[in-house]
Amino acid sequence: MRNLRILAALGLITAAGAADAGVSSTWTIASDYDFRGVTQTDENPALQASLDYAHDSGWYVGAWGSNVDFPGYNGSMELDLYTGFTGTTEGGLGWDAGIIWYSYPGSDDSATELKIPDFPEIYGSLSFGWFKGKVSYSNDFGGTSEDAFYLDASATVPLPANFSILAHVGYSEGDAIKTLYGDNYVDYAAGVGFTGGHFNLALKYVDQDIDSSLGLGDRVIFTVATTFPWGE
Repeated sequence: MRNLRILAALGLITAAGAADAGVSSTWTIASDYDFRGVTQTDENPALQASLDYAHDSGWYVGAWGSNVDFPGYNGSMELDLYTGFTGTTEGGLGWDAGIIWYSYPGSDDSATELKIPDFPEIYGSLSFGWFKGKVSYSNDFGGTSEDAFYLDASATVPLPANFSILAHVGYSEGDAIKTLYGDNYVDYAAGVGFTGGHFNLALKYVDQDIDSSLGLGDRVIFTVATTFPWGE
């Protein structure tokens, strides 16, 4: 219930500031919260929302929230805070660089469960047309006090009738990854997207090559998202 109140608060703040240029909010319903090939909701549905402000200079700041479910850990809410700069060259090359803080409000150690640790990450990306490449780094990934890199590439290829092909591949590497998952690993996804009115729909197949003994299998994920304020 706490996570729903926080998400609702994001919506109220957005409604109050929707008249301000650069303020937006994206709401998403997902059949599973996937993060780099790993479920964050024990393969259960997620309600997610963001509140963002973007300045004409390219600077942006925002917050993003979702319910989470990590077996053995105490906490049901993730709240990410981020800021950065973005822009596009005259030739159409897009760039983005920033920092994000992953936090889990209300999570704490208990007699039977562990606290979900907060941690920071910096990132940078380049995009051109339908392709995007990104690198992320944390010196304390997952609260392990060890570093981790994440390299990923994604593509959104437009098709007729507002459909698109979606593809993604990522590589997680570092001492923190080996501590959490036993070894570095690759994740990948492929699917189809559709835009209808103010809504974006996606159906994707997601998998990774983490040791199967950890119980992390492949799955199909469906998402519906919309961004406010709605235009004409």
